[in-house]
Order: sequence, then structure tokens, then C-alpha cells
Amino acid sequence: MLKLLARCAVISVVLISASAAEPVKLKLAFPSSDRSTSYLAAVRPFVDAVNTEARGLIEIETYFSGVLGKDPAEQPQLVLDGTADIAYVVTGLTRNRFADNAIIEMPGLFTSMRESVAVFTRLVAANALQGFDDYTVIGAYVTEPETIHSKIPITSLNDLKGKRIRVNNPGEAAALEKLGAQPVFLAVTKISEAIGNGSIDGALVPPSPLVDYGIKRVATYHYLLGISGAPLMVLMNRKTFDRLPELAQAIILKYSGEWAAARFMDTYEAVENSIMRELKSDPKRQVIMPSSSDLDAANAVFAAIANDWASKSERNAELLKTVRTELTKMRSTR
Repeated sequence: MLKLLARCAVISVVLISASAAEPVKLKLAFPSSDRSTSYLAAVRPFVDAVNTEARGLIEIETYFSGVLGKDPAEQPQLVLDGTADIAYVVTGLTRNRFADNAIIEMPGLFTSMRESVAVFTRLVAANALQGFDDYTVIGAYVTEPETIHSKIPITSLNDLKGKRIRVNNPGEAAALEKLGAQPVFLAVTKISEAIGNGSIDGALVPPSPLVDYGIKRVATYHYLLGISGAPLMVLMNRKTFDRLPELAQAIILKYSGEWAAARFMDTYEAVENSIMRELKSDPKRQVIMPSSSDLDAANAVFAAIANDWASKSERNAELLKTVRTELTKMRSTR
């Protein structure tokens, strides 16, 4: 009897200790607000799903508006030095760290956000891209191909001549330069002010930043020549991930990769479509689709830029070949 009571007491202590154990808390750095499209599409679905299923085991807390680090370019380093365990990263801001992501930014290579996200996710899953040895990749995303939004009339390629247009990456800069414009590298947070004060004439952005960063207040001409999307990622410190219990790791992986990509695409696409409907219905705006001749001229420029990039190294050439092969397969099964 005494042995039975003793055994019950031990079991009770174990159960109490287990129930009292605090979940492992993980810090996620996000440089903008909880109202931004990037958060709603790339971060919130993952955090909500993991926190719900892993309740009591792990808990992810999101720190908004750069609380853990103001500079968007420093987000990958926040993960490596332990300031954050997970971070939302715009990889184009740290181009040398993630050099292979240039293939995702290639002008004209992808016709839509869904194409680029699907290919990016597959490349990451196949370990085909360098620069991620110290990270566990939660999600690999891409914006819609960026289009031209301006304060002054831009309704054709000819109107681009001499115009100062904000760009996001070297591929876009090369494309606009060949099309006669003057590319200007500028953070998305500074676009609205720059268009307003006339230091630039327009900007290459996808639809959502028009709302998220107030660009549509100063840009009323929308020339929908899609050039390239911006790669976005949610990255976790690999050592931190490896130290987690196996069940916690499994839950994180369950809501990463293709699962995360699917939620991003659905959420992002719904927001973008809503914004485009609003732009087209506003009589004070001009939304212009490029003519077939403009598209032909632009596509010739885009192809030349891709081929030039591929010629610079065997790795570039192999990456471009891999992506083109993947796109051919995807498009043939639609």
C-alpha cells in the first residue's frame, strides 16, 4: 500500500512539473506594422498555426515596427546573433548574403506571383540556393511583378525616356536603363515623399505598397508593365531550431515550405486584386496596360538581361536553366 501511495505521489509530481513547464518562447522580428500585407500574408498564418498546435510547447511572439532592430537590411543578422529567433527578411537588401536570389528577381522571367513563389519554394526545398546554411527556411515568397506608378503621365515605353524611376534590384535597374529611364535605388518607405517632392518621377512597386506606404496618394498613373518581383523570406536560426524538441520541430516544419507558400499566395493575391479593382474604378486615375509592341520590346530587353547574367558564371547559367525548365513544366500542366 505504501509503495502504491509513493508511486502515485511520484506520478503526481511529474504531472505537476510537466503542466507547470513554461513553453519555449521564440522571438520573431518584423520591421513594419501588423496591418501590412507582408505580415498578413507571410507571417501571421505561420505564427497563428504554430502557436495553436504547439500550445504549451513553444510560443512565437512577434515584435513589430523594428522593435528588435530598425534597419530592414539587418534582419538576417538579428537571427544569427540571437537578437531574434525568426525574422521576416527582404533578401534584396542583403544581396551579397543571398546572391543566388537574383534569379528570382530576373526581369520578365515570371509572369505572376504564383509562378515565382512556386519556383522559389521548390528551389529552397531542393537546397539549390546558397546562403542558407545557418538558417531554417520557414517561407520563401515573392511579390507580384513590380509595375510603374507615377505622378506624371507614363503610358508607354516612350514616356519612360529620361524619367527617374525607383527600382528595387539591379535587374530592374538594368531593364529600365535599357528602356531609356534613369533608375534610382530607394527604400520603399521613402517612395511617397520622393514622388511628392519631385526627386523621382515614379516607382516600381507591386500594388500592396501603394496602400501600405501611402504611395497611391501621390501617384495617379499606373503603367502595368510587370518587370520583376521582390523575394521575401521568413528565416529561423538553424541552431535554435535544432535545439527544440522533436515535436516542436515537426510542428514548425508542418507550417513551413509549401503550406506557408499557399497561405501567402492566397492572402497576398486577395489583397492585390482588391487594390487593383479600386485603382481601376477611380476616375481620377489612369491604369494603362502596355501595348503589344511595348511588351515585345520590353521582353527582348528582359531576355538579353537574363542571358547576360547567365554568361557571368557557370552557376548563374545552371540556375537560369533550372528555373526555365521548371517554368516550362509548370506551364505545360496548366
